[in-house]
Amino acid sequence: MGLKTVLRSAVIAGAVSVMGAGAAMAQAANCEANEFSSTTGELYLKAETELLQNKNAQAALNALSQLRNQELNCYEQGAVLKLGAAIKIEAGDYNGAVRDLESALNQGYIPASEATTTYYNIFQIYLSQNNLEKALEYSQKWTQAGGTPDRDGKWQLAVVNQKLGRNQDALRWAEQVFRADGPGAERQVYDFLIYLYDETGQRAKKAELLETLLARNPNERRLWDAISGDYFAADQDRKAFEVQKAMYLGGILQKEEEIMRIVNFYNRFNAPYQAAQVLEKEMNAGRVAKTYERMELLANLYQVAREFDRAIPVIEEAARMNNSGAMYERLGRSHAELQNWEQAEAALTRALNAGGIENRDLAWVLIGQSRYERNDRSGAREAFNNANSRAGRGWLDFMRAEEQTEVALVRFEAQSLVQDTENEKRRCEQLAVLGEGNAPEACATVDERLAEAREDLQALTSS
Repeated sequence: MGLKTVLRSAVIAGAVSVMGAGAAMAQAANCEANEFSSTTGELYLKAETELLQNKNAQAALNALSQLRNQELNCYEQGAVLKLGAAIKIEAGDYNGAVRDLESALNQGYIPASEATTTYYNIFQIYLSQNNLEKALEYSQKWTQAGGTPDRDGKWQLAVVNQKLGRNQDALRWAEQVFRADGPGAERQVYDFLIYLYDETGQRAKKAELLETLLARNPNERRLWDAISGDYFAADQDRKAFEVQKAMYLGGILQKEEEIMRIVNFYNRFNAPYQAAQVLEKEMNAGRVAKTYERMELLANLYQVAREFDRAIPVIEEAARMNNSGAMYERLGRSHAELQNWEQAEAALTRALNAGGIENRDLAWVLIGQSRYERNDRSGAREAFNNANSRAGRGWLDFMRAEEQTEVALVRFEAQSLVQDTENEKRRCEQLAVLGEGNAPEACATVDERLAEAREDLQALTSS
């Protein structure tokens, strides 16, 4: 059913009702008259017949013109205005119809029981003529008079408000439409709400709605990107990361820059091991180029995650790519973390020979430590001296203290041995008084052992 038919039916219903509602009409207009005179009544019926039965709008207008030329009482004036609106709608004269209906309202010819419907009809007429300001005005009068829009009416109000730049009001109606439709709403409803949330700066709500839509269309890349972008714009980076991660796990992200974004996300949110796993997997698959820079990043991620055993083969490969002293240094440090001391020294020595490392002193310190751990004390002292740094000097001081402690311990043990042997000799002398056969066999060698102990102590003391 077209707009003209709907409006004509609604207005005509109100117009013809006046024939049997004279008292209500008179009361509405504070009019004492409540019926047609014989002449005006005949002309009214003629106009009505031409409109309703003959569908002849022009003939109805002619009859109505004759009626207007008569001297009309207030009751007849109201009836003529309402019927005139119905005829003009049929003739396509919507502006004329509105003028008649507005006159009837303003002069009180339309009772309160019909005012709500009349406001709605004027709203629809203005809407059909794209007079949105007036349409909105009468939509507000309609709702204020008790009109309750159905689902389609709410959609109309949402669209009208949006076109007039009243996005908050548009959003209020659009949300009601969505609640009525539920998650199964048409795509245009989703798109309209998404637009309004975007315009009103409600990024989080927009993202939530996009997620609902995504559940219906999981492979639509545009939705994924929009959700992630809105979370970024709302400073909800963690949620944006989770969306990006889901895209990656779902196979949506295939380009190198997209995959590297995932790697950087993992690293940013303190998950270097997962970042390294993704990067290594994608380099092996050929989706990320295996460049020196990428290998360096992979090694760094594994080292930050303290996965030194995984970092080592990566570092070795990266170091071979350009004979990088810095990378060999990193290799040496990784071996040191795993206490692979021999391999650590070999890598660090190669780093020093290749050049390009930032801290040569540190490399020498690590070489010294690797030699110390392998009990090469002279080699360790040489390396710590080469370091010529506070750390190197600290190690040398430690080694000297360690050696001094060891010497002191040996002297203490020698002194203790002399004292113990002297005590033993005194006991042997006491037992000798009791006669031969009462002293232990060890007493026979006590003088010899005491002399040796004193000689060893003298040698240590003089050294």
